[in-house]
Amino acid sequence: MTTFYQLTATSLGGQLISMADYAGKVVLVVNTASHCGFTPQYGGLEALYKKYAAQGFVVLGFPCNQFGKQEPGGAEEIAQTCYINYGVSFPMFEKVEVNGASEHSIFRYLKNELPGLLGKRIKWNFTKFLIGRDGEPLKRFAPNTTPKKMEAAILTALSRNSLSVNG
Repeated sequence: MTTFYQLTATSLGGQLISMADYAGKVVLVVNTASHCGFTPQYGGLEALYKKYAAQGFVVLGFPCNQFGKQEPGGAEEIAQTCYINYGVSFPMFEKVEVNGASEHSIFRYLKNELPGLLGKRIKWNFTKFLIGRDGEPLKRFAPNTTPKKMEAAILTALSRNSLSVNG
């Protein structure tokens, strides 16, 4: 049986990253897009990342062009949107597919563990998955759920597992 920590993804800069690098952290995986009505959520995601990174929280952004072709550019354009336009400092990964035959293994795993309204499919850009410090998927959030509305769940995850990791 696959676990989150056995999976890998390629960063926006081209490096292969193991999800095991995030063991012991609370992780929020998000499929993103640069030309979406939800794109301003980058600002809220960055605010949460900055606020809770020292406590072991990380956001992982995965650009996706499957919904309305709202992520048409390559790595340079994605970087421009994320880093310059929104000041994103959390890890961003190469563009992936989140549904269908070519879906990335991370999203296949997360959709299997936390099905949504469409079952084991992602509805739209900015679907979010919260993963506990132990690598267990905890909660799935709809695209229209703002980062601010996820803060309580993030705090619960940070406190729930902190004793076993630090103690």
